[in-house]
Amino acid sequence: MEFNIKLIFSGIAIALALIGFVPYIALILRGKVKPHVFSWVIWGITTTVIFFAQLEAEGGVGAWPIGLSGFVTILIAILAYLKRGDATITRADWGFLLAAIASLPLWYVTDDPLWTVVILTTIDMIGFGPTFRKAYHRPFEDSRVFFIIMILRNACSVVALEAYSVTTVLFPFCLAVGFLILLIILQYRRVVLAHSAI
Repeated sequence: MEFNIKLIFSGIAIALALIGFVPYIALILRGKVKPHVFSWVIWGITTTVIFFAQLEAEGGVGAWPIGLSGFVTILIAILAYLKRGDATITRADWGFLLAAIASLPLWYVTDDPLWTVVILTTIDMIGFGPTFRKAYHRPFEDSRVFFIIMILRNACSVVALEAYSVTTVLFPFCLAVGFLILLIILQYRRVVLAHSAI
């Protein structure tokens, strides 16, 4: 019975990922959403590696939505580059990217899935830096609905995990928090800019 509930929540998380990612990709292709390429490159790499670490830590069906997200996130990074999503790259953005890339070899030298997830989750959180900056300055270039769906997807991923540990829970939990902060920044800045335009 417990496995069936986990499978259901994993299915819900995968469905939410598809519900979120498919329209988001369509918005990128139409030029309505302009993701920051650096964030998506960092997230694509870390999400894919964390998927394999969660499988090793017996995350089971709860890891499947993370695996799907890793694949789609890499696709979005490629689209962001090809469509020139956000062409304004600051020194701080380069700093975030270099810090993330410099940290990647650390996960390789650890044989422990826990340290792999801790390091990669930290790198993933660094990946929010360029997108937080962009959301503050240009809050109308991203989708609030997408980030709400990603928060729900990560909550379902946690519920679907077959084994609960820091290794399996840390990444989806931190990702949900990162998306929540991003959503708050977008909403706050949209309200501020709308009032200043009056």
